[in-house]
Amino acid sequence: MPFEKTNSPLDVIQDPVCVHLRSKGMFVTGSLNPEADDPDIGDGHCWCNQTQNVFGPDHLLVDRQECNRTRTCYEPTS
Repeated sequence: MPFEKTNSPLDVIQDPVCVHLRSKGMFVTGSLNPEADDPDIGDGHCWCNQTQNVFGPDHLLVDRQECNRTRTCYEPTS
């Protein structure tokens, strides 16, 4: 087969999502809850709504796993 889709399991993240984190998938599902999101929606690409870039205000890469309470710019969703 020329193309075969494979999904590797993602780590379960317990921290609430950062309020500034954005992804293509959330515009399709309208949800920030990773358990409710369909894993087939979106490509996993994220950006920060504060910087409109793949780097956050702290100059570190934006990612669902990396945008957590250890970062100075992190703000949990309520």
